[in-house]
Amino acid sequence: MKLGKYLLLLLILPCFVSAQQNIIYKNSKQPLDTRVKDLISRLTLEEKISLLGYNSKAVPRLGIPAYNWWNEALHGVARAGEATIFPQAIGMAATFNDDLLKQVSTVISTEARAKYNLSTSMGRRLQYMGLTFWTPNINIFRDPRWGRGQETYGEDPFLTSRMGNAFVKGLQGNDPHYLKASATAKHYAVHSGPEAGRHEFNVTIDEKDLRETYLYSFKYLVDGGVESIMCAYNRVNSEPCCTSNALLKDILINEWKFKGHVVTDCGALDDIYLRHKSQPDQVIVAAEAIKAGVSLDCSTLLQNDVMEAIKRGLLKTGDVDKALSATLRTQFKLGFYDDARLNPYHAYGADSVHNSQHVALARKVAQQSMVLLKNNNNVLPLNKSKYSSYMVVGPNATSYDALIGNYHGAGKVVNFVEGITAAVGPAARVEYDLGADNRDTTHFGGIWAAGNADVTIAVLGLSPVNEGEEGDAFLAAGGGDKLDINLPASHIAFLKKLRKDVKKPIIAVITAGSDVDIDAIAPYADAVILAWYPGEQGGNALADIIFGDVSPSGRLPVTFYKSLSNLPDYKNYEMKGRTYRYYNGEVQYPFGFGMSYTNFTYTPVGQVKKSYTSADSIHVNVSIKNTGHYNGDEVVQAYIQYPQQDRMPLKELKSFKRVSVAKSSEQTLSINIPIKELQKWDLASHGWKIYPGEYKLVLGSNSQDEKVVLPFTVN
Repeated sequence: MKLGKYLLLLLILPCFVSAQQNIIYKNSKQPLDTRVKDLISRLTLEEKISLLGYNSKAVPRLGIPAYNWWNEALHGVARAGEATIFPQAIGMAATFNDDLLKQVSTVISTEARAKYNLSTSMGRRLQYMGLTFWTPNINIFRDPRWGRGQETYGEDPFLTSRMGNAFVKGLQGNDPHYLKASATAKHYAVHSGPEAGRHEFNVTIDEKDLRETYLYSFKYLVDGGVESIMCAYNRVNSEPCCTSNALLKDILINEWKFKGHVVTDCGALDDIYLRHKSQPDQVIVAAEAIKAGVSLDCSTLLQNDVMEAIKRGLLKTGDVDKALSATLRTQFKLGFYDDARLNPYHAYGADSVHNSQHVALARKVAQQSMVLLKNNNNVLPLNKSKYSSYMVVGPNATSYDALIGNYHGAGKVVNFVEGITAAVGPAARVEYDLGADNRDTTHFGGIWAAGNADVTIAVLGLSPVNEGEEGDAFLAAGGGDKLDINLPASHIAFLKKLRKDVKKPIIAVITAGSDVDIDAIAPYADAVILAWYPGEQGGNALADIIFGDVSPSGRLPVTFYKSLSNLPDYKNYEMKGRTYRYYNGEVQYPFGFGMSYTNFTYTPVGQVKKSYTSADSIHVNVSIKNTGHYNGDEVVQAYIQYPQQDRMPLKELKSFKRVSVAKSSEQTLSINIPIKELQKWDLASHGWKIYPGEYKLVLGSNSQDEKVVLPFTVN
C-alpha cells in the first residue's frame, strides 16, 4: 500500500511542477506585460479593488502576500529602526555632487533590501519595511518660509533635476531585470507651501512658469525612468492634482509617455470632496482619479468606493485593470513573484545595514555639505598645536534633532560636542554647556568657561520642530512653516553676550534647513559655518572642517535673502521676483555661495565657438588652478545669461562640476551644454522655443561670481 502511494506521488509531482511552470505570471521567462495580464485575469473584481490601496490585501489563493506600499527614504531608510542617517536632502544638495548622491541612494537601497529580506523571512509585512519609497521630493524651494524646503534639493530646477535623477538611479539600481527599490518623484505638481493650506489651496499659474520651473525636474526624472509619481494635495488652476486631466492624463501620461504608477499623497483623494469640494462625493472622486491615471491610493478611498463607481456606471472593469496593471508591473520588477534566488539583491542581510563603509560615506557627504559663510582673518582652520582648550556651547551642540532632520532613521549619531572632543584627543581640554534655551533672552550659561578657553564653538539655529511638514514641526508658528527667517532671539542674545565677554575666537555653527538671518549673528562671530541638519556624522564632519582635515566646499542651493519683505506674497506661485533666476535685489549670500580655505583661478583652454544652432552643444574646457595653501574642492558653476526679452531669467544654472585640486596644482574639466537646454516656453504657440540672439556663458563659484565670461549667439 505504501509503495503504491509513493509511486502515485512520483507520477503526480512532475505534473504539479509542470503546472506551476505553466502559470504564466509565475514564469520569470515570460514578458513582463504578459505576466501582468495573466495575473489580472485570475483576480476577481473584489480582489483587484482590494489591491488599489497602499495597504493592499493578501490574495492567498494566488500567492499574493499583503503589502504596505508606504515607505520613506529621504536621506536614509526612514521610520524603520537602524539605518544610516545621511545629511538632510537640502544639505546633500549643497554638495553639488550628483555622483556622491548616487552613492548615497545606492547605500540606502542596499539597506532597504537587507531590511526587507530580513523582515519578510520572519513573516513580517510591515509598514516602512517594503521596497517602494515615496522619495525624492523634487518640488522647487521657491520661498524660504516653506517648512518642507529642507526635504528638497533647493530652488533651482536644473540642480534639482540632476540631483534628483542621481538619487533615483542609485535607489532603483542598474540591474536589467529587477528594480533594487522603487523611487517616487513627489509632489506632482506646483507644491511648496503654505503648509497650513495645502489640503485646499489652489495654485493659479500660467504655462510658462509651470513648464520652465515646476515641471522641469519631473520631466527629467520621468525621462530618466523613475518608477512612480506622487500627485499632490493642492489644486493647480482649479483642478485637484490627483484627479487632474491636465497634469496626469495630458502631460504625464500622453505627452511624457510615463510608464510607471501614480500614487496619491496620503489622504489627497479625501481632500477633493471634503476640502476642495470640487466633487460632491467620494465615489465620483474614485472614478475621476482612476480615469485621470491614479494607480494607487494612500488612503482607503479607492478600496472602499471603486465598486460603487462601477455600479453607477462611472467606471468600467477595464479602467480598474489598467490602474492595477501599473502597480503590478512595479511589483514584478521588484521580484515579488519570482524565485528569490533569481534576484541579485536576495542575499543582502544584517551586515549590509549601517556598516562601517556606510558610516564613512555619511561622514563624507556631511563634510561636503557644510557651507563656510564667514572666516574673518582666516581664523579657520584651527591649529590643534596652537589651541589646547575648547568650549562647545549652544542649544544645538548636543541636539539629536538638529542632526537628523525630518523623515529620518534611528541609530547612533555623533553630536557636535562628541565630534570636537574626539578630534582634539585626550591631551586637550573640552568643556560643554547648553548655554541658552529657545526662549530666555537674559539668562545664559557657559560664558565664564568660554572666557577661559582658547576657542569657543557655539552651535545655534533651528531644528525640525521649528520647520517641517504640517503636524511634525509642532513648534513652527506657521503650521509647519516659518513666518520669517529669524533665528531664535535667545540664540542671538546668547551669542552677543559671548562676544561681549569673550575676546578669543568664536566659531558660530548654524543648524537649519532653509534660509536664515545669518546677518543677525555674523558680527559676533569670527567664523560662521552652516551645517544644515548634517546626519549621524555631523559632529565628526564639523571637526574635520574646523581643524582643516577637509577644506569646506559646500554651496548654497538656495538664495539667502536679506528680508522676506522683498519677496512676493507666500501664496503667489509666480516666479517673478523669486530665486536667483528672477530676483535682483540685495542678498545675504547668493545661490551657489560657499567659501574655502584655498583659492582657485579659472582659465579657458582652447578655442570656444561663438555661434550655435539649436542642434549644437556648447563645449568649453577650463583649467581650475589651486593657488592657495590647502588641498580643496572647487564647485564650478556654469550659468547662462539670455537675450533681454520679457520674462527671461536673469541667469540660469546649466552645468556644475565638483573638482578636487591639490594645492599648487590644476585640473582641466569640460563643460557641455546642449543648446536645447536653453529653450523656453512660448505662451503664444504653447510649446518650447529656442530664442535667437546674444547669450553669455558665465563660469564662477556662485551665481554672482564671474571668473570667465564667454559671449555667444544662437541663430
